[in-house]
Amino acid sequence: MAKRKNIPIEERIIENARGVHGKIVKSQKPTMSTPVRSLSNVKYDTKKGFFQIMGKSKLRTLTVSTCKAFAQTLKMMALSKELIDTDDIATKREAYYISKNWGKAGFSDQPESDTIMDDVEAMFTVNREQLKFVPEEKGGDIAGNLIVMDKDSKGRKLKIDCTKFGSGAYSIPSSVEELKFKSDAKFILAIETAGMFQRLVKYDYWAKQNCILVSMGGVPTRACRRFIRRLSDELKIPVYAFVDGDPYGYFNIYRTLKVGSGNAAHINEFFCVPKTRFLGVTPQDIKDYGLPTHPLKEVDIKRAKDALKNDPFVKHHKKWQAAINQMLKMGVRVEQQAFAKHGLDFVVNEYLPAKLKKTSSFLP
Repeated sequence: MAKRKNIPIEERIIENARGVHGKIVKSQKPTMSTPVRSLSNVKYDTKKGFFQIMGKSKLRTLTVSTCKAFAQTLKMMALSKELIDTDDIATKREAYYISKNWGKAGFSDQPESDTIMDDVEAMFTVNREQLKFVPEEKGGDIAGNLIVMDKDSKGRKLKIDCTKFGSGAYSIPSSVEELKFKSDAKFILAIETAGMFQRLVKYDYWAKQNCILVSMGGVPTRACRRFIRRLSDELKIPVYAFVDGDPYGYFNIYRTLKVGSGNAAHINEFFCVPKTRFLGVTPQDIKDYGLPTHPLKEVDIKRAKDALKNDPFVKHHKKWQAAINQMLKMGVRVEQQAFAKHGLDFVVNEYLPAKLKKTSSFLP
C-alpha cells in the first residue's frame, strides 16, 4: 500500500480507468472497491492517537442498477485528472454543476455529488484537496502570536502577522500544506463558537497568555483541523479545546478534532490532532461555577448513549465515560456563553486561568 501511495494520483486514476476499460472490452463486469466509512470499520490506536480504518469494504459491480453511479464515479475521476493536469481547482459546488454537462450521469443534487467525491477520495486513499476539490466554507479564524508565511497568486512571498488584525482575524485558507509558521506561543486554544473567539480577541487574551486562538466555528473544517495539526507538530506546543458542554461539542467537534471520524477514517492520520486535550466545558464545570443550563434534548441523550456503546474513543477512556454518565444523570447541557452570568470578563480573568493551572486534570 505504501508503494501505491507514492505513485502520482493522476497515474493511479489512469491505471484504474484502464482496468475498467480492459474488463469491458473482454465482456467482463468491472468492479470498484471503496472502504466502508463508519465507526464500525475503525479502531482506536492509542499509540498513534487517531481512528484507523479496518478491512471492511464495499464492492460496486457494473450492472444495470449501478450503471449511473459507476459512470458518475468515472466522470468524477476524469474531472479530477483534468484539474490536476491544468493545475486548477473546483469547489464541491462547482463539481456538482459541472456534472450538468455529463448527460444522464449528471447529479440530481449536491449530496449525491459529495458522496461520489468521498468514494473517489477513499478509493485512492488521498484527501480531496489532492484531487483538486476544495470546500466552499473557509477553514476558520486565527488570532494571536503567530506569523504565517504564504504566497500570493503570483508566487510572491507574504508574511502575515496574526497579531495585526485589530478586532478581526486571519482566515485559514482551504489548502494549508504550503504554509510555514513562526511562533513562540505557549499553547493553542481551539474554540468552538465564533462568539467566544470574538470575546477572547476583544479582551486581548492571546497577548495576556502568549497563545494562539483558533475559531473552529462549530465542527472544524478539514482545513482548520489540518492547520491546527501542522501547528501542533511544528511548534510542539499543547492544544486545548474549549467547546460547549453537550454531546455535539464532545463528539462531533472535540472527538473529531482529536482522533478523527469514522466517515473520514482513510485520512484521519492527516486531519486530526492527537495531542489535543479537553479544557471544557465539562459537566463538573456546571457545578463548580453554578452555570445556567438547558435540558438535554432527545437527540443529545441518543448521541451520548450511542457514544458510550459504539465510539471506540469513548470506550477506551473511562474518564470520558464518567463525564458522559455525569451529564446524563444531571440531564442538562451548557453553552460556552453561560459564563457571562458572572460577567463578560469572567472567562478571561477567572475560568481560563483556573483551568490552565490544572492541565494535568484535563479530560483526554
